[in-house]
This record gives sequence, C-alpha cells and structure tokens, in this order.
Amino acid sequence: MSDSASAAWNAGPHAGPWNNGAHRRCGRKPGRGLEIVGIILGFIFVWPLALAYLVWKMCGYPKYDEARAFFRDSFGRAKDDFFASRGPAGFGGFASTGNAAFDDYRRSELERLEQERRKLDEEAREFRNFVEELKRAKDREEFDAYMAKRRGNGTTNV
Repeated sequence: MSDSASAAWNAGPHAGPWNNGAHRRCGRKPGRGLEIVGIILGFIFVWPLALAYLVWKMCGYPKYDEARAFFRDSFGRAKDDFFASRGPAGFGGFASTGNAAFDDYRRSELERLEQERRKLDEEAREFRNFVEELKRAKDREEFDAYMAKRRGNGTTNV
C-alpha cells in the first residue's frame, strides 16, 4: 500500500480523506454501494478492466511508478528464472556444436555484432541530441524575432 493512502486510512476510525470539512462536496461520503455495483457491472461487460481495477484497489491504489517497479521486481525474477532454466544456451544462445574452434568463432562474431549494435545505439542517441539542439536553436530564433518585433511596435503591457 502506498504511504499516503495507508497514512490516511490508518490514522484512526474518524480520520480519512472525507472527514475534512473543507474537502467535502455535499457532506456525505462517496457510496461504497455505487463502487460495488460499478465493479459488478464491469465484470459483466468488461471483465479485464474490472479485474485490473480490483487488483489496483487491493494493492492500495499504487502510483504508476510503484506498480511498474513491483511488476518488474516480481515478474522480472520469474522471467530470469524461466530463461535460466532453459539450459546453458537459453532461448537466445546456441548450444555447443562440439567443435571448439567453431564455437569460439561464433562467440567472437556475436561479440563483434553486439559492439556494432552498441555503436549504432550511441550514434542514434547522438543524432537525437543533435536534432534537439537544432529545435532549441530554432525556438530561440523564433522567440528572439518575436521579442524584436514586439519591441519594435513599441507596445508595452504595464
């Protein structure tokens, strides 16, 4: 459960987010019956969304980053365990051919290809940075032109 939600709900029997008079709309707590009816109708018509809402509610309404970290930690370990159980080669690797020279050649070629991929990724990152700099320079030019035009008209807002 998130800290903010647990602190609000566990502070006492009369301390909740709806017990502060400044935040009340009409003086009543939101109806839990309406929520239950909504969940039931959701299960009837769009059950995946209703199930997702129910899981989100049971987890204490976590924020996106908290939920993402939870699933990455939980299912990331399961994924690693699954792929590790596939043997020494796994899905992405290759089993030994029995020929040590060929295995060494294949390993060196795969390492070379991985280095090329990293090099291409770095070049793509540098190009994205270059394009961002061009956009910033264009924005700066447009802003400077606007300010010069505004100053040239002599209009001032005081």
